[in-house]
Amino acid sequence: MFEELLKIREAALKELEAIKNADELNELSTQVLGRGGKLTAILRTMGKLSQEERAALGQKANSVKQELLEKFEERKAALYELAEQKKIEREEIDVTLPGVRRAVPMGALNPLTLVYREIRDALIGLGFTTFEGPEIEYDEYNFTLLNLPPNHPARDMQDTFYVNDKVLLRTHTSPCEARALKTLDLPFRLVIPGRCFRVDEPDASHSPVFMQMEGLVVDRNVSIADLKGTIDSFVKAVFGENVESRLRPSYFPFTEPSAEVDISCTICGGKGCSSCKGTGWMEIMGCGITNPHEIENCGKSPDEWRAFAWGVGVDRVACLKYGISDIRLIYEGDGRFLSQFK
Repeated sequence: MFEELLKIREAALKELEAIKNADELNELSTQVLGRGGKLTAILRTMGKLSQEERAALGQKANSVKQELLEKFEERKAALYELAEQKKIEREEIDVTLPGVRRAVPMGALNPLTLVYREIRDALIGLGFTTFEGPEIEYDEYNFTLLNLPPNHPARDMQDTFYVNDKVLLRTHTSPCEARALKTLDLPFRLVIPGRCFRVDEPDASHSPVFMQMEGLVVDRNVSIADLKGTIDSFVKAVFGENVESRLRPSYFPFTEPSAEVDISCTICGGKGCSSCKGTGWMEIMGCGITNPHEIENCGKSPDEWRAFAWGVGVDRVACLKYGISDIRLIYEGDGRFLSQFK
């Protein structure tokens, strides 16, 4: 048996030197070291030997097995290096060849970004400054300071994402009004952009996440005429000189008086169509003179300071401006959709 063991060792080492690829190596390993291999077959016959012979044969067999395992690993590493070298040779690049010019695909800005920049630039041109606040907001800033008391229906959990009783995801950018009034020196003109969150079922015209931009002007002698003139300038800068605007009476807790802003239909030019329901006008945002209670809640005197504000959904403006029929397209990031806005 010792002689047979040595023959297996010598034959395996000789065949190992001639191995050319991993498949041949695996096959040889199975023939020699596998469960049905030659080395295993010898070990199975050890039961016929005496105790002394079994001990000696077992020691020698383990020595041969360990040696073969090491040799197999060495050959495996050598075959891997050889394969890598051949791969490198096949992939060799001739740097002296002339280069091939390839067109690099260019991305496109999301319509939200395009509209946001248009609105921002138009207002900055009117002397406004950008101001931002947190998306995770205190209930006090989102509601209380804006003249929305604890029993106001806007606080309903069906409309608002609450983190806890005092913290929520802001439902509008108006909390930044309170933050600005409490921290900035007056007077000022601010444009306030940011994401907002409401409990809305996604459909063609609603999204639980939407982008809003708010304008806030605080000074001693501002009036609704200043509000109308500012909004008209903003509308013409974003939609074009031929688009008209009008204020229609409405109600918001944080403004008094309040109004909805309509623009002449961008589809039919004010003649009346299905998009504007035959009226020639399309609603785009709300506005108004800031409620004196809000100014007082933020530590300023409503007798000395007056303000006006408006908030516009950037998503809605983008849909109107570019004729987008489904608001969800703006947020899905589909390259085919975005490529239209290059």
